[in-house]
Amino acid sequence: MTVATDNLIPGIDAECGGACSCATCHVYINDPKQLQLLGEKSDVEHMLLDYLDTKRENSRLACQVNLTDKQDGLVVHVAPQT
Repeated sequence: MTVATDNLIPGIDAECGGACSCATCHVYINDPKQLQLLGEKSDVEHMLLDYLDTKRENSRLACQVNLTDKQDGLVVHVAPQT
């Protein structure tokens, strides 16, 4: 989320500043291997995503994605805002 907001990526509003309380940083991770490397979603992330009409199996909140060298080359797509 921070990488997106620092680089003015449209569609990543991050209204809560990364506190995992608004879901305005909803993204899709299309590569199943990369999605698996990100680890499990927290209960709070699951709850917030459940409120979104645009939720998919590969949905994540960008504020909950901790980037490491393992995610080098990670491609995310910004979900449509609802």
